Amino acid sequence: MTKKIRTYSAAFKAEAVKKVADNDGNVSATVKQLGIAMQTLSNWQNKANKGKLIGTKGYDPEIMAILEENKRLKRDLKVAQEERDILKKATAYFAKHS
Repeated sequence: MTKKIRTYSAAFKAEAVKKVADNDGNVSATVKQLGIAMQTLSNWQNKANKGKLIGTKGYDPEIMAILEENKRLKRDLKVAQEERDILKKATAYFAKHS
């Protein structure tokens, strides 16, 4: 039996987080009203608090772009370091066997 994964729009997520604030931070009541899982709403609330949830006050697209670029640069750096290590080992191997 497969479990169907529900997807929610960014507007719905932002409204759900706003509704938690309207319910004086009562996540349980909001979950019951919306019919979603407690963990799902908690995840959205954590993202909103970090400024990563689209449609909330703290969301800043410029910061998100910078975070994405930072992630990409870290990935590129890791690849470059691995390539450097391989070249070091190859150089040592050929220097030993020449």
